[in-house]
Amino acid sequence: MTLMTRRPIAISGTQPDGFEALLDLADGLNVPDGHKAEIVNGNVVVSPWPKGYCHRVMRLVCRQLEPYLPEGHVIDRSPTLYVFPGSGCAYGPDIHAAHERAFDTEGNRLDGEALSFVAELTSPSTRLDDLTDKVETYGQAGVPVYLILDMQEEQAIVYGSPSVKGYEIRFSKPFGEKIDIPLPFGCTLDTAGFQAPASPEK
Repeated sequence: MTLMTRRPIAISGTQPDGFEALLDLADGLNVPDGHKAEIVNGNVVVSPWPKGYCHRVMRLVCRQLEPYLPEGHVIDRSPTLYVFPGSGCAYGPDIHAAHERAFDTEGNRLDGEALSFVAELTSPSTRLDDLTDKVETYGQAGVPVYLILDMQEEQAIVYGSPSVKGYEIRFSKPFGEKIDIPLPFGCTLDTAGFQAPASPEK
């Protein structure tokens, strides 16, 4: 069993058996403030929440998509863990939209099949997972729309039309342009202002 932050750190003790045991292990971690724990490829991965300017970007996404939410769905950017037992993964997407019934639980593990939309803002430590493993998991689980905001390459990537083989459509636009968000939203997202602030001159 491995606890992964920016570098892998081994956890002492015996390896837990099964997905539920991994979830229990993640629940029991003393995660530092400003970090989240996910389960990726049989590992508990702890990564930091997005940088300050990313919260502005997340607000812009939520504000634009909220009028187009499917009936009964809500969009949020609070720390929430969605489980995907079929793939043995559990993710805490940066932005998530799901049916409000998914939140009618006392537990902290929500059903990934309730999702209508997820968005991840990449960081150097999580970018590879966002671009590979999560594409496969979200697509095979039937999440209708997966938006990747690649903060390193300054581009938006949209996946839609999920199937048992994964997503059938993919398209991208550089930050600053508008990009289509497929059904069940059927709208466009303006990515103006999604770039990182300019570094102060020294």
